[in-house]
Formats: sequence, structure tokens, C-alpha cells
Amino acid sequence: MRREVVITGVGLVTPLGTSTVETWRALCQMKNGIKEISGFDASAFPVRFAAECPDIDPIGQEYLSPKARMILRTKKGRLAYAAALEAWYMATIDDDTASEWRKTGRIGVCLGSEAARPNLARVAQQIREQILPSKGEIELMSPRAPADLVADMFGVTGPVSVISTACTSSSQAVGEGVLRIRRGEVDAMIVGGVDVLVDPIMVTGFSRLGALSTRNDAPDKASRPFDKDRDGFVLGEGAGMLILEAEETALKRGAVILGRLSGFGCSCNAYRITDSPPDGRGAAQSMLDALRDANLQPSDIGYINAHGTSTPMNDPSETQGIYKAFGDYALKVPVSSTKSMMGHLVAACGAVEVIVALMAIRDRRLPPTRNLEEVDPECELNHIRDGVLQKEIQHAMSNAFGFGGSNGTVVVSRWKS
Repeated sequence: MRREVVITGVGLVTPLGTSTVETWRALCQMKNGIKEISGFDASAFPVRFAAECPDIDPIGQEYLSPKARMILRTKKGRLAYAAALEAWYMATIDDDTASEWRKTGRIGVCLGSEAARPNLARVAQQIREQILPSKGEIELMSPRAPADLVADMFGVTGPVSVISTACTSSSQAVGEGVLRIRRGEVDAMIVGGVDVLVDPIMVTGFSRLGALSTRNDAPDKASRPFDKDRDGFVLGEGAGMLILEAEETALKRGAVILGRLSGFGCSCNAYRITDSPPDGRGAAQSMLDALRDANLQPSDIGYINAHGTSTPMNDPSETQGIYKAFGDYALKVPVSSTKSMMGHLVAACGAVEVIVALMAIRDRRLPPTRNLEEVDPECELNHIRDGVLQKEIQHAMSNAFGFGGSNGTVVVSRWKS
């Protein structure tokens, strides 16, 4: 018999807030987290706005190892720290349970994360002074650094791993956590993702690719998934973390169960590095695999949190994928993209949006797509446009489709005792 996997804690740090409550409230109020870049002087850049996170003061770090405290010197580390801490406290894991997990290696970590970019000013100075970067500086740029930090925070002795598949990273990290628990390797997993993309290298690189919106005169209107006048995505940063447990473990310790991770699917487009196939075949396969894994029919899904990046090619491709996977039900299932308010959090977006789907089920409130003023004829779906849709649902789907053709889909379900 397959072990059921449940969610007992979640944590968010996004451009809309430094907690799950703040972020969720802002999404339901259709607030905008996209503004002019403040982290560096972007006045000479072709794109001068982004979805930046407020920084975090990592209180209570004295118990951490020297390596973990070093990782906290980075903004990525601080965002991961805050989101993981919120999730852990929400899960109300008692000391005896945590101690037993550590002693037996029955808790693990899997995060989605990309390699950090070097500080160009620092690199230029080192070149001038002929100074080699320190071992610590190299370690801080590793995509594994946030996972090492989270493992150190909670004394994790089970498997610790990182998935780095661009925009699908944390969606696949959630899926990996589910699979490890189902296989009986662990009883609990800390999963999620973190990314900090708003820096000169990434803004320049994505601008050169032509992937970013250039609405410098109206940043609040820049992210407009599925809209006829969309012109690209908005770079963002943030972190989302979940505590997953085997259902029997959570029940034994009397945990409050927030929901169930019922299905996961992933695929590869085998198409182009930066483009999605127009027929949406890879996205459809990912969604169908997730439905099969959850033992659900398309008509069971009450809401899709779309990948919905606001790029000319991704949105029609995802639409076609939904048509392929959902058939006649494709025009009935409510769809929205919360990237319209938070921007694209890349390695963190999958986990963040899984949490959004979970909140939608819990509160019976489906968040809308902001700035969707005129739907592109190639993106016709049952879009949530003008505000929150009040609706009780049992299952929600979250899509994440990444550069390189990687796709990940997670199905979240209401938990019933």
C-alpha cells in the first residue's frame, strides 16, 4: 500500500510579504510586488524594474555552524532561512520527534536552487589585486548552499540534495520529497526552493534574450500572463518551503495537517533550450502524469495555478498543454497565474505556487490573474480575472515549466481524516 504524503508546515518569503499570511493576503487583494529595482543602480539598464524581496534579519542564528552562518551572509541564504523557519514552526514538531528523526536519519532535505552569480565589483577588485577567491566565496556560489543551511538549522541527518532545473527546480524538489517518503526512505522531508535573481548579470542576460518585459514606464502593468499585450516576464526573488510527512507519522504525533501531496509528474520537451513547443506536448505529459499519480480525472481538478510567465511563447504553449491534458474540461477548470503579482521566482516558483494552491483549497478562495485585460485568442481558458473566485475545491494543480524544456506538475488535495 502506498504511503500518503501530507503537508504540516509551509513558509514563504516573496515580493508580496515575509510570511505565508502576508503573501496570501496580498495575492487575494491583487496587490503588486513589482517595482523599480532598488538593489543596484539599474538606471542604464534596458529593464529597470523587478519583483524584489524585502531582506530578512536572521534572528537566532547563534546555534548554527560557522559554515551555515557564512551562508546567511547571502540574501539567498537569509530568504531560505526565514521560509524554512516559518514552515518548521508551523509544523509544531516537538523535540522528541525531531530528536528521533535525527537519530535515525528519517528526515531529509531537497531544495530547488540555482548557482549564485559572483559580485562583479568584487571580482574586478580581485583581478586588479591578483587575489584568488577564497574557498568560502566559492562555496557560497554553490546551488547546494541553501540546502546545507536548512539541514544545519534542523540537524538533518537523512538525505540532503539539490535540484537545479531552472524554473522547474523546486517543483521537482517537492516531487522528490514525495517519492522519498513513499519509498519509505524517510518519514519527513523539508522541501522547497529559493532564488535571488535581481542582479546585473541576470537582468542583462535575460534582457539580451528578449525574455523580459520592457514596460519601464509602468512596472505594475508589466506582468500580464495570457494577455494579448504581454511582452515578457518579470524577474523576481523569493523562497517557499514545505514540511512533508508520511500521513501515519503526522497522525501519530498529533500534527495539524494542512493538505495532501497527491500527485507529481515531470517531463522534458526535447525541443529548444529557451522556447516551449507550440503544441504544448511536454506540459501535457507532465500534467497527465501528475493526474495518473494522484489517481484523478481532469474533472476532479478545481483550480490550476498556471506557470503563466507572460512571455509570447510560454502562455500559448501552456494553454495547448491544458487542452491536451484536460480535453473538454479545459475551458471549465478555473486558471490563474500569480506571477502577475509576484513576478517569476524561477528556482523558487514551483514550491511557492504549490503553497498558493494549498491556500486556495484551505480558504476556498482562488486567486486571480492581475493585468489580464484582453485575453489572447491563443490563450482562451477559464481565467480568473476580476478578483478572488470563492469556490470550494478538493484538488488543485500547480504547473512549473523551465528553460531547457523541463516540466513539473504537482497536485495538492484537501486532507480528510
